[in-house]
Amino acid sequence: MKFAIPIIACVLALAAPAAAVGAPARPPVLTPIKVSPHVYYFQGQSGVADGANQGFMSNAGFVVTRDGVVVFDALGTPALGAAMIRAIRKVTAQPVRRVIVSHFHADHFYGLQAFKAQGAHIWAHEQGRAYLASDMAATRLAQRKEALAPWVDDATRLTGADRWLSFADGKSIAFEMGGVRFRIIDMSGAHAPDDIMLAVDDDKVLFAGDLFFSGRIPFVGEADSRVWLDALERMLALAPRAVIPGHGELSRSPAKDIALTRDYLTFLRRVMGDAVADLDSFDEAYGKIDWSAFDKYPAFAQANRLNAYGTYLLMERESLQQKKIPAAPRP
Repeated sequence: MKFAIPIIACVLALAAPAAAVGAPARPPVLTPIKVSPHVYYFQGQSGVADGANQGFMSNAGFVVTRDGVVVFDALGTPALGAAMIRAIRKVTAQPVRRVIVSHFHADHFYGLQAFKAQGAHIWAHEQGRAYLASDMAATRLAQRKEALAPWVDDATRLTGADRWLSFADGKSIAFEMGGVRFRIIDMSGAHAPDDIMLAVDDDKVLFAGDLFFSGRIPFVGEADSRVWLDALERMLALAPRAVIPGHGELSRSPAKDIALTRDYLTFLRRVMGDAVADLDSFDEAYGKIDWSAFDKYPAFAQANRLNAYGTYLLMERESLQQKKIPAAPRP
């Protein structure tokens, strides 16, 4: 999740019992949900990361093979990463050999240091390097230390990959572990510059990261919604039997459940595109739009204005790019 609301998150963190002065910080306990013969996932709560949910507001999962465990994402705090490891050990004695990061947003990778300490090998898109070196990464870590104390503190480290994945040839990266076949699929530039998905081909299960939000409004932020809409079509072309989203419930009807994200992104592009074409200011446009088709869904209150503003800026850029394209010469 690239955007957050620091003031709200900090207030909620201060109000949460876990963050109260003198209160013991109890380690989180996670319960895996079985999806298929090899695949399990952890479903986070809805809303923004705060002290009440201990930062557990995104999904992660794992795949058990006879030669080890493959993990997809590591959740939003080192404590949650450690809780994932404990939960996995209750399912299998196989070690976690590989962790694949969907993208470097705080709620998906702060738990990596727990896996790294256990010897897991971390894979991520090469575009993630830029985020880790950015001022945004440092700013977000400082915000999380306030909003998620004591779960994020001075001992929290932003852990990068052991293998940075390149998709220069445009192909997916296939691998096999313990008789289970996997594909890592590049979707970069849709939700984040470093988006990847993981297909568990033998189970026909897809870990979609934040490209798929089930039953709730997505966090769009500065994402390129045009690329994102194309990514949704590519996702459906994979014909998975089940999709594990970055947030929300597992989908066993991907074609149906993808409609909310697709319709919402399409709506944002239309209304913000109209505002740009009419030379309306963002505030003027936002106030007169009928949001009733989406305002009852979870995360609307937290995300919609930021999503709309990011899309407004995107439509401005697209409009300027179209104006720069020279007209074709007349015959």
